[in-house]
Amino acid sequence: MNRYFIPADQWHDEHLSLSGEEARHCCRVMRAREGDEIETFDGHGTSAICKISDINRDAVRCRITSKTLSPKIEHPITLCQAIPKGGNMELIVQKAVELGVSRIQALITDHTVARPDSAEKKVSKWQRIALEACKQCGQNYLPEIATPEPFDTWLKNLPSGGTRLIAALDERALHLREHFGAQAPEGDIFFLVGPEGDFSKDEYDAAYKSGFQPISFGNIVLRVETASLCGLSIIQHELSA
Repeated sequence: MNRYFIPADQWHDEHLSLSGEEARHCCRVMRAREGDEIETFDGHGTSAICKISDINRDAVRCRITSKTLSPKIEHPITLCQAIPKGGNMELIVQKAVELGVSRIQALITDHTVARPDSAEKKVSKWQRIALEACKQCGQNYLPEIATPEPFDTWLKNLPSGGTRLIAALDERALHLREHFGAQAPEGDIFFLVGPEGDFSKDEYDAAYKSGFQPISFGNIVLRVETASLCGLSIIQHELSA
């Protein structure tokens, strides 16, 4: 069943309307007709099965036939990602959404090669990718894509508390499974991944001082995008165990 996004402030008890790009996609691309059933979601955990009652290229009106509220996320995950080269950030955003992150914070570090010319345009593009991923995978919580920040500024303003993990090529690093076996997660989870050139020594020192625990994925050195997605997969597995 095709899924469409309707912001939470546009929801009503019995009737909903698609507008803008969502209406055009439903009407022109998917060629929906009156009487067809579609699924809608608000990005805050609510989804609904609806039957189309009226359709044109500018608006699709539908009637709610059933509504579902997804369980609240007990340990929201923030992926704190140093921006990688090429289009890898787009891949990471897409797959991170499929793996259930609640927020993605792009970071500019000492060894970051890719420097976004326009942060606003990048965030807008990444948010569109996140929305499309939600529509495709059935995720009812739309992650927030935060504006890229310099590493030191972000770390200084990071809220206190939570579980803080950093992917680290460090002999002291525990495998994620060992870490969760020794220490149960508390509150929000912040998962920090560096760029192709890794974090600088100063950045590692600052992260450790801020409470980040070094974690490992084994003896093989992973590419940035592989490390991010591998880490998220293991975190979700351990949370559901």
